[in-house]
Amino acid sequence: MLKIYHGALRHTALALLALQCLVTSVESDAAPAPLDISVVYFGNPGDGGWTHSHEVGIAAAEKQYGNQIKVTRVENVPESADASRVFRNRASQGDKVIIGTAFGYMNPMLQVARDYPDTVFLNSSGYKSAPNLGTYNGRVYEAEYLAGVLAGQMSKSHVLGFIGSMPIPEVVRNINAFALGARSVAPNTVVKVLWINSWWDPGKEKQAAETLIGLGADVLTQNTDSTAMMSVAEDHKVYAFGFDSDMSKWGPKAQIGSIEYNWGLYYVKVIDEIQHNTWTNKPVYWGVKEGMVDLTHVSASVPEQVQQVTRDARESLKSGRLAPFTGPIKDDTGKIRIEAGKSLSDDQLGSMNWFVDGVQGKLAP
Repeated sequence: MLKIYHGALRHTALALLALQCLVTSVESDAAPAPLDISVVYFGNPGDGGWTHSHEVGIAAAEKQYGNQIKVTRVENVPESADASRVFRNRASQGDKVIIGTAFGYMNPMLQVARDYPDTVFLNSSGYKSAPNLGTYNGRVYEAEYLAGVLAGQMSKSHVLGFIGSMPIPEVVRNINAFALGARSVAPNTVVKVLWINSWWDPGKEKQAAETLIGLGADVLTQNTDSTAMMSVAEDHKVYAFGFDSDMSKWGPKAQIGSIEYNWGLYYVKVIDEIQHNTWTNKPVYWGVKEGMVDLTHVSASVPEQVQQVTRDARESLKSGRLAPFTGPIKDDTGKIRIEAGKSLSDDQLGSMNWFVDGVQGKLAP
């Protein structure tokens, strides 16, 4: 019996050891916890504009990484003190990455980032940084330039309309690039600007579009987020460009192209960097060359010759042969702002507060 008893103990010990090894093996083979990411939107992802374009990018990252990441979305967060509360709440919940998709989130994110040094904060279109706060944006003015090249060839009145949101450097830069592109192919073109003092206000956008058409504009574009302008263009049988996303659903005949961002390119890359501990807070500012922005969904109704001129301009941008803000360039008062052969630096582009020759409008709403 004693021999049998010791044998039983031995077999039991071996069984326990095998079980322990199995548990250890299962634990070591288990997938790591997903990277917790929160994305804060100032609008609704279904708006067809800016927020929608970021949502498309986030969805691309989710498709790429699957269960390696867990994304929490917070929608309709105003660019105000309320944003600080949202960012602080998400950080306190343990999110490792917090993405703020609006310029107005910059200061709230900067404040909260100081209190959560182990969390990575990413701000779209801002310019302030911290050790754990980075900024990212696209050189959308390059796509605006291409839209101008296309518009300048398509316009019969040589009057283009631009609906501006806020008179900040980014928007002023886009207006100027659009005008420069148009005047590169049709030097007598003018761009009329109306401000609505809002990023998203369908009523004001509709009114502005109707006013611009009344002023003779037969091609419209915008730096606002709703699809109202496109609907007006369709109703009035004029051309227009989608902004941030393809808006042809609201203007199948009106839309001749779409000025778009490829945010997915950035989100996929930055998540990989964070996962591999290679992320830095160096600003990301990509353009046509990197594939971050482009003029897309060019309508089949646009003549091939017009498309070819536009494609040639794109290739010049990609190769570096063309930089839209290269002199000589005059402002709307006739003063030389950029000397011949000189180009503006990113810092100068980031503080642009003047209109180029050919733009008609005020630098205030």
